[in-house]
Amino acid sequence: QYDEKDDLFRVDVSSQKSKSFVETFTMQFSNVAAESCDLQLMWGNAVVNVPITSNIKPKIQSQIDKVMAADSVNSQSYQQAATFYYEFDKDLNKALSNINKAIGEKSERFWYYLLKAKIERDLGDKVAAKASAEKCKELATAQKNDDYVRFATLLIEKL
Repeated sequence: QYDEKDDLFRVDVSSQKSKSFVETFTMQFSNVAAESCDLQLMWGNAVVNVPITSNIKPKIQSQIDKVMAADSVNSQSYQQAATFYYEFDKDLNKALSNINKAIGEKSERFWYYLLKAKIERDLGDKVAAKASAEKCKELATAQKNDDYVRFATLLIEKL
């Protein structure tokens, strides 16, 4: 007993011809970004892309502001703020400031140094980026984390 008034939402989109035949009806997310993605519906030779967007940046920013205004801020909060400013807000100076504060408290966390190296690289400071990546490699090697040794090595090779 379908009734259109019971729909939560309705989206008008057009279908496109798929490059390949899809035997089984498939739903997947594609073009995933911080505040958007496409819900892709595929079946046979047809594909439908349903764009999905959100506006979470202001909410995350207010949460970060609240945490940073506290009397005591821990290294994990600084690292999370640095990640937000680097990956989402694209404010590299704020990202660098926050990761430096995080490292000041927890200097043995190799993943902090990899983030710092990426920020420094994107700021154009290849010398500092290499030094941070080398520190990541040193700490990750000592803590037996081969993945971060590889990540740091790749970053250095691309400088």
